[in-house]
Amino acid sequence: MATAQPNLILSGLARKLIQDGFLDEPTALDAVANAQKNKVNLVSYLVENNFADSKSIAVAASVEFGVPLFDVNAIDFEQIATSSVSESLIKKHHAIPLFKRGKRLYVGVSDPTNLSALDEFKFHSGLTTEAVLLEESKLTSLIDKIIEEKESEDMGNFGDDAFDDLDLETVDEDANKEDDDSAADEAPIVRFVNKILLDAIKKGASDLHFEPYEKRYRVRFRIDGILSEVASPPINLSVRIAARLKVMSRLDISEKRVPQDGRIKLKLSKTKSIDFRVSTLPTLFGEKIVMRILDSAAAQLGIDVLGYEEEQKKLFMEAIHKPQGMVLVTGPTGSGKTVSLYTAVNIINTVETNISTAEDPVEINLEGVNQVNVNPKQGLTFASALRSFLRQDPDIVLVGEIRDLETAEIAIKAAQTGHLVLSTLHTNSAPETITRMINMGVPAFNIATSVNLVIAQRLARRLCDNCKNEVKLPKDIYLEAGFKPEEIGTFKNYEPVGCDKCTNGYKGRVGVYQVMKFSAAMGQILMEGGNALDIANQAEKEGVDDLHRSALRKVMQGVTSLEEVSRVTQH
Repeated sequence: MATAQPNLILSGLARKLIQDGFLDEPTALDAVANAQKNKVNLVSYLVENNFADSKSIAVAASVEFGVPLFDVNAIDFEQIATSSVSESLIKKHHAIPLFKRGKRLYVGVSDPTNLSALDEFKFHSGLTTEAVLLEESKLTSLIDKIIEEKESEDMGNFGDDAFDDLDLETVDEDANKEDDDSAADEAPIVRFVNKILLDAIKKGASDLHFEPYEKRYRVRFRIDGILSEVASPPINLSVRIAARLKVMSRLDISEKRVPQDGRIKLKLSKTKSIDFRVSTLPTLFGEKIVMRILDSAAAQLGIDVLGYEEEQKKLFMEAIHKPQGMVLVTGPTGSGKTVSLYTAVNIINTVETNISTAEDPVEINLEGVNQVNVNPKQGLTFASALRSFLRQDPDIVLVGEIRDLETAEIAIKAAQTGHLVLSTLHTNSAPETITRMINMGVPAFNIATSVNLVIAQRLARRLCDNCKNEVKLPKDIYLEAGFKPEEIGTFKNYEPVGCDKCTNGYKGRVGVYQVMKFSAAMGQILMEGGNALDIANQAEKEGVDDLHRSALRKVMQGVTSLEEVSRVTQH
């Protein structure tokens, strides 16, 4: 039920929607308040939350403000005046310059009250600006298309031979820098490797696998968490492909008996570069090479796009703004733990805080954060790095992973002495994280007095909005999947289809979370010798969604499919 917001003033558009019967006044007041809180315009908020459809809002806004309603289909995509302003401005204001007539720039908006967009576009273009109304859904699609086109153009500048002259840098200062061009720098091999790297970047892959077998050689990409084969070059090229990749990574190409680690930095332009972390492994039939694409943009995503529910986000924000205590993130490899921790660090990274991190390895450089690459071979372990941090006046400490009792004890000591500690463990659920620390040998009273929040997470593939298809299933299947009887029939269930804009019906991923505030009651259970099941039961009593329940919410929101929920949560 909507709660009235008497201190807010309704805009002309909101009043018009009330007058036309799309909203009642309390709902309109709530919508205005939430739009302001989420820093989005009112039209975007109304459409995203299904208060009214795009066309109805556009018609109402056109009548209310006397702004012409424009048909997107009449726009010549090639002639759109995006060169007038930057891509960042288009994203920031959710508006797009459509065309110029003399010294006048016509700007497509879904909210005619978006005067800041008109003013800023006017400042940057030097032209007089005038608003033109577009339906919200069509405006969003047009902006996505323009941005995708711009990115494709940026990538399109790098053809099959484009990587030949790129500036290849390594950040591994200790690696052997001896190149053997005679073994690796052959034109066909160079072109093949370059094309594979370019395809991986274009397709949004997270990892590349180069794998030699007895009778074949294959290349696989991991896209949205799923591996798929993309190429199968002749097996007799395996040694030369491996040599080429090792030359690019500044690794020793003569050493094939032990694993090696390196990095590649590809500078695509003055402002754009891509980093790869490279790992070689001697196998029975040659060296397997895995490359991880390090996406610095992922660390800047912000909390709102990671997939947290409102209550979960509130608990997360409260925990990372506390002056002391521990926040633990848990999940298998590739579940997005690093992105969650980097997001937290970016939120609390201010000039007033001293933040130090110990990582294995440091994947993405964070401005203003003291990052340490642990090196156990040289004696620089998580524990020794953590000890050094505590002598350097820290406010916030990030430990890449708590692997042993020594690291756990130092981290807890730091959390109890006025520092905020962020770290990860490998467990299947939030309650199991607590018992894992007990099994390591950490006393129960230390855990009870230091842990503030535990987050278990997974990554589920997002359904492609362009092709997902609504499907109706029998009630028994919904009940078996874990839905409550009263929820059945209140949402639309979608299945993947597949189109040229996605991979097998999915595009991108969304986080699925169990966010458990470690309460006094849980501490009492732990002190009395309780196990993970006892803590899980208490968490359920306190309203904490487990991973499966959280995933089902994404199904009800139309974000993912039941099939994907089953895969991710093993339900």
